[in-house]
Amino acid sequence: MGKSTEIARAKARRLKGMIKESDGIALENERLKAEGRREQAEARREEALARASRTASGR
Repeated sequence: MGKSTEIARAKARRLKGMIKESDGIALENERLKAEGRREQAEARREEALARASRTASGR
């Protein structure tokens, strides 16, 4: 899988987390909000790793 694909998947996962968090806010569901925030944090980490790997490989 290419680095660009990994970055795109991480961005999509971060968006999914944002949607979960906003649903949690709207529904006043703390578990859903926390799950959305956690998913966003994991996606940011994955995106940063993919970007660093892409930079290290010279692309």
